[in-house]
Amino acid sequence: MKYVRVDELDFEKSGGLIPVVAYDGRTKEVLMLAYANKEAVERTLTSGYAHYFSRSRNKIWMKGETSGNVQRVLEVLVDCDNDSLIYVVEQEGVACHTGNRTCFFRKLVL
Repeated sequence: MKYVRVDELDFEKSGGLIPVVAYDGRTKEVLMLAYANKEAVERTLTSGYAHYFSRSRNKIWMKGETSGNVQRVLEVLVDCDNDSLIYVVEQEGVACHTGNRTCFFRKLVL
């Protein structure tokens, strides 16, 4: 497997933020989609817990910081363009702020 340094990620393509998919390594569920800036990614790598950047609050937050529903990061995967990530996590509790296990609990219809 090839390794990528944080400095190689392309944060500028999307205004300083890159999309991050949280994926449960145990259940194989896609849990959520969020965004991260460089500092959030660095905090994730140094702490071992998922950090994201809140576009509405304009600040970095650790998943589960207040709810206790933390995501322990097992590995971080980088896409081929260096502009999006997958956090492979162990989810504690639910991932979605609605109380659902995953944010993807609905199906789209015409």
